[in-house]
Amino acid sequence: MKRGAQPWMRYLHGRWWQLPLAALLLAAAVLMPPIEFKRPVFRYVITFDITQSMDVEDVTLGGKPVSRIDFAKAAISDALQHLPCGSEIGWSVFTNQRSLLLVAPVELCSNYDALLSSLDQIGGNMRWINSSVIAQGGIYSAIRAATELGHNTDVVFITDGQEAPPVAPNETTVRDIPQGLVHGWLIGVGGDQPAPIPKTNADGVRTGYWQADDVRQVRPEPGAPAVAESHEELSQLRETYLEAVAGHLGFGYRRLVAPTSLRAPLTDPRYAHPIPVATDIRWVPALLALILLVWRFLPARRNVRADKPVSARSIPARAY
Repeated sequence: MKRGAQPWMRYLHGRWWQLPLAALLLAAAVLMPPIEFKRPVFRYVITFDITQSMDVEDVTLGGKPVSRIDFAKAAISDALQHLPCGSEIGWSVFTNQRSLLLVAPVELCSNYDALLSSLDQIGGNMRWINSSVIAQGGIYSAIRAATELGHNTDVVFITDGQEAPPVAPNETTVRDIPQGLVHGWLIGVGGDQPAPIPKTNADGVRTGYWQADDVRQVRPEPGAPAVAESHEELSQLRETYLEAVAGHLGFGYRRLVAPTSLRAPLTDPRYAHPIPVATDIRWVPALLALILLVWRFLPARRNVRADKPVSARSIPARAY
């Protein structure tokens, strides 16, 4: 570079290496394959109780009363947004004595829209019978299905705890399921005050409410102490019962009180499984290339003192 060259030319000449380096970084951004990192992910089969008591509208969403099943689906939809990519989610529904697998666990991010669409279709219209046996039927079936799906499949079972026909309050064991065989959460949903249970026909159309004479009530066994009058035609969250069932299983228990209630349980580190996940990091070399190009073409800062013309007045007089 000539001695009399402009400052901006000297500036660019001193940074000649930035253009080829930026070109290399851009090539890496285009050609770099995904890199595998160990990442904690989750694998759940989420089972929804779809019996008629889940149609009771004693919870609120957005300030409006909604059914327990719709409230549960809103909470799951919210939780999906907070699970990391690589997690796998499946759907299951429960009625009678069986949990029926609808969707085997699939990767969350690549199937997000499909999962939300299928979640929206879950409801009482899938019900094949009106009875509800939770501890000895639904949870047992859900856990067995999880074991068949393979290692690290955990269970999330959402219910109000209402059983029909009713069971004895101390009947909380789950047959043939050793504690710790499968991990998971038992999620309770519903209000604390007994509410009428809507009655629906085979087409899902409401035809009224269940009455006391329509359902089996709790009858004391011979010789047992008298109990308060039974009202199985009404429904409320059977929280004490569900907590006891969860304790027998070694499950965690949470009550669904808000649409955000499932974020923490479903992302609990105790249920995470570290697996290699392909991660796209091409944005890193692309960002570095952009920084280099911006730096390369920044305008030079002129040396004001060097370029300022010298006036005759600024020359000191020579002493003689």
